[in-house]
This record gives sequence, structure tokens and C-alpha cells, in this order.
Amino acid sequence: MDTVNYDIIVVGSGPAGLTAAIYALRAGKSVLVLEKSAFGGQITHSPKIENYPGEMQISGNELADKMVDQVLSLGADVNLEEVLDVQLLEDGKRKRVVTEYGEYTCRSVILATGVKHRLLGVPGEEALIGNGVSFCAVCDGAFYKDREVAVIGGGNSALQEAVLLSESCSKVTIIQNLDYFTGEARLLETLRTRKNVEFIMGTTVSEMLSKDGELCGIRIVRTNTGEQRELHCDGVFVAIGLIPANTAFAAIAKLNDWGYFDASEECTTQTAGIFVAGDCRAKKIRQITTAVADGATAALAACQYLDE
Repeated sequence: MDTVNYDIIVVGSGPAGLTAAIYALRAGKSVLVLEKSAFGGQITHSPKIENYPGEMQISGNELADKMVDQVLSLGADVNLEEVLDVQLLEDGKRKRVVTEYGEYTCRSVILATGVKHRLLGVPGEEALIGNGVSFCAVCDGAFYKDREVAVIGGGNSALQEAVLLSESCSKVTIIQNLDYFTGEARLLETLRTRKNVEFIMGTTVSEMLSKDGELCGIRIVRTNTGEQRELHCDGVFVAIGLIPANTAFAAIAKLNDWGYFDASEECTTQTAGIFVAGDCRAKKIRQITTAVADGATAALAACQYLDE
């Protein structure tokens, strides 16, 4: 493939990457968006989104399609290619973006690589994502009002999910593989005061159970005895961590101890012309709205860099 030059290359097509492309295109820049798997990122796993401004209710796929259509209508090139490396050229101003199929050059790069939810890796899990298996109580908790749910995990994320779910669900069962929790004592104390919260310790999930394509329960196993039983629940929230995919770019964008880009709200990095946006960045809140905010910020910063 011949090298093609762009003003900005956006790596990743989740809400952050697509928003960055929209802002850059409206500023008159030539833009290429590169995505390795699915346009839209994590939002495509959400069957219903009810907290995105301007949309009372929309599926993640529909919202992603709208964003991609807008990017294409503004004139972006959009390719399904995995980015393997980003290199600085000798002149110090241009960058080379290497993919599985070839390479491109540009003057600025916006890394919007997103994250993946860490999965349990048990039978039935992936097939039920969006049909009973969720990862975000803020996004999906309202769908389980007055219903029974299970939260898998024992760290801060799991306990925070459980606190939120306990305010609307009829029952919340927290399942932790260890005999103790690793999250904050304050969160645990709050949960212990809730009569609709049950704790099951030293236990793992071995299978997600379904009926007519919807989750209906889980099979759990005591780690010390191997005893198995089935637990009814209408929804499962897996909260065992996130996996950023940023290692390939560590030379041009500093990572923190957890593998996230160590960048502030300005979305800048230590490398001139390299910006980051979205869930891949070190941040406290990861929502669609915070991702699109990052996308706008990174694009405007990139445009300013190009215009200087």
C-alpha cells in the first residue's frame, strides 16, 4: 500500500475517536480514522442508552451508526485496520502510523484506543453481553429496577456498582472469589447497612445460565470445597477491572502504573502532536459523555498544534 498523508489520524472509533474526527473535519483538516474491530467501541454492547443528551432512548449500535455516518458525511476516510505502531519521522513534525496492512503519514495523531472490560471467561458470558450481562450500573442499572442482580468482584468498582444497584434493585448479591474484599471499608460499611444486599465470599462463577436468549442465573462454585449451586438473577454486573490496549504506544505517550495514558484533562502527551482521548486516558469517570468531551478537547488541541 502506498503511503498516504493526512493532517490527523485518529486511532479508535469509539465515541471519543469519532467526536475527535467530527471536530477536526469541521476545522478543515484531512482525517483518517483507523479501527481494529468494531466501529463504535464499547457502546455497541449496550442495547439501551438512556443517559445520552438529546436521545431519550437509543441502542449503542444506533448511536454508533449515527456517529460514523456523520464522520463519513464530513469527508473522513475510515478504515478497518489495527494500528501496530506510531513512529516519529526524522523531521520531527510528521508521524508514521503503521498498521497490519501498511502505513500512513500525518502531522498529528489522536489515540482513542478505548478499553476492554475484563471478562470472567466462563461459558455463556460473551453471548449474553447486552442480554443480562452488563458492566456499568450507571448505564444499565435502571433496567433492573425491582429485580435481582449479582455483582461479580470485590474491589472498589464492584462495591460502587453494588451501592448504586442496591438503591433500585430488589436484591443485590455480591460474589467475591476471595474470602475478603479489596475495596474501601467505607463502601463495604454502606453495603452492610442495606437489607437487600447479600455477600457470597470465596466463590467463583463457573457458568452463565440462560433461557430464550436471556440471562436467568449463574452457576457458582465454592473455591475451598468445589461445591456447586445455581443462583437465580435477572442481571449480572461483571466488575473485575478494565484492560487498556496502550502498550504499543508507550514510547510516544507515557503510561501510568495501570497501563492508561498518563494525560490530564487537556488530553496532551509528552510528544508534540500526539494526543489522547476517551477511556484509554487516566481518569475517574468513564461514560459516553466524558469520552465525547475528550474527543472534542483532543481535536481542538490537535488543530491548534497544526495551525501554529
